[in-house]
Amino acid sequence: MTNPEPPRHVEVKDGDRTVAAADVTTAQGPEGTARTSLRATSGHVGPGHRASLVDAVMDLPEVQASSRLEATIPLGDGELLGRLRERTQDAVTRPAGSTALVDANIPPHSQPTADPESGGQTHVS
Repeated sequence: MTNPEPPRHVEVKDGDRTVAAADVTTAQGPEGTARTSLRATSGHVGPGHRASLVDAVMDLPEVQASSRLEATIPLGDGELLGRLRERTQDAVTRPAGSTALVDANIPPHSQPTADPESGGQTHVS
């Protein structure tokens, strides 16, 4: 049996407005799987904020210590999906209602690439 780490909540803000958020859980043990649900708020979200959210999630120490990622994203969110594919290996995506499920391997020391368009602040709790 595995002992789950406390869940984490990650937000990307544009000024005082939260524009994207994720909830992340991980389980200790041989499977080393991180699970996350990523979403952007309704309305206009500027380019780069969704990618910043993926980077913030992937850079969490407990995610870096995991070998697998299971992510849920809104179906059709190309920026979230594209960045997940950049930061993971062997990503498999399948639709599930209004969401897409992404299963992927987390490469060791997965580092972000600079994203000059992102001007948001990231908050992790």
